[in-house]
Amino acid sequence: MLHIAVTACQAHDRETLLPALTAAGHVVTCVDALSTPASAASLRGFDAVCGFVGDQLDAPVQQALASAGVRLIVQRAAGIDNVALDAARDLGLRVAHVPAYSPESVAEHAAALLLAWARQLPRALEQVRRGNFGLEGLRGFSLHGKTVGIVGMGRIGQAFARIARGFGCRVLGHSRSAFHCEGVEQVPLATLWQDADIVSLHCPLTPETFHLVDAETLARCRPGLVLVNTARGGVVDTAAVLAALDTGQLGGYLADVYENEACVFFRDCSDCGYDDPLLARLIAHPRTLVTPHQAFFTVEALRQIAASVTASCNAFARGESTPAFVV
Repeated sequence: MLHIAVTACQAHDRETLLPALTAAGHVVTCVDALSTPASAASLRGFDAVCGFVGDQLDAPVQQALASAGVRLIVQRAAGIDNVALDAARDLGLRVAHVPAYSPESVAEHAAALLLAWARQLPRALEQVRRGNFGLEGLRGFSLHGKTVGIVGMGRIGQAFARIARGFGCRVLGHSRSAFHCEGVEQVPLATLWQDADIVSLHCPLTPETFHLVDAETLARCRPGLVLVNTARGGVVDTAAVLAALDTGQLGGYLADVYENEACVFFRDCSDCGYDDPLLARLIAHPRTLVTPHQAFFTVEALRQIAASVTASCNAFARGESTPAFVV
C-alpha cells in the first residue's frame, strides 16, 4: 500500500483514477500542481506522486521530493518531457508513465480538427446560431486525394494514418526508427514537408524535436500547408507559425497543444483572464483552430490511464517493475 499525492486533481480524476487507486488499497490525497521545491517539500509522508503534464518536475523539485521521502513519480500521461529523468536516476527515484492509452482517441481528435477546418464548421456553427443560413465564407475542401504527411509513426501516428487512408488520402510517414504501416510511404522529413498538403504531428517532445517546426521548416513546405498538432506544444515554434500564417505560407494551424500551456490549460480562465499575448494572438488568428489539450479526454482513454497508473503503483509496492517504468 502506498500513500499517493495526486497533483492538480480534476473531476475526471476523482471519477476514474482515484477509485482505481483506492480499490487497489492505496491511500490517495489530492494536492496542488507541483511548480516549486517548496510545493514538493510539503509532501512529506507521501510515498509517491501521481503527476500530470502541468507539473514542473525538474531537478530542484525532485530533490525536494526525495528529501520529503517520496520514492516514486507516476506520470498519468504518455509524455514525460516535464520530468528530469537524469535527476531522478541520480536521486534514486523511480519514474513511470502511461506508455500507451487509446491511441485512437488522440488520432480521432486530430482528424476531428482537420475535418472541422476543411468544412468550415466553427464558422458555420457561429453563423447558424446568429440565424445566418447563407453559404458565404463556408466553402471547404475535400480530404480525398490530398497528400497527408505524418511526423511520428508510433501507435497514434499509425492510427491517424489508417483514418487518413480511409478518406482516400495518400499518406507519407516519417519516424525516428523504421516502421511498417500498410499503405504509408516511408520518406525523409524534407520530402514530407515538400510534398504534403497536410501534416499531422505525432512525435514526442525531446531535445531533438523541440521547435522541429520552425521558420526554416515552414519556408520549405508547400504553400498553403495545413498543420495539425496533437503531439506537444514545444514541437512547434508558435511565433514562426504565426508569421507563416500571416503570409499565407501556412494555410491553417490546428492545435490541441501549446508550448506554454502549463500556465493556462486545464483551468477556467474565463473570469480571471490569462497573461499570454502569444496564445491570445494564436487563438484570435483567423487561420487557427485551438482546443485545450483534450485529445486524450475520452472515456476509454481515462479508464486505460487509471489502470496503467494503478498497475505501476502496485508493481512498485511489490518491489517489481513493468514496461511503464522509464527510470
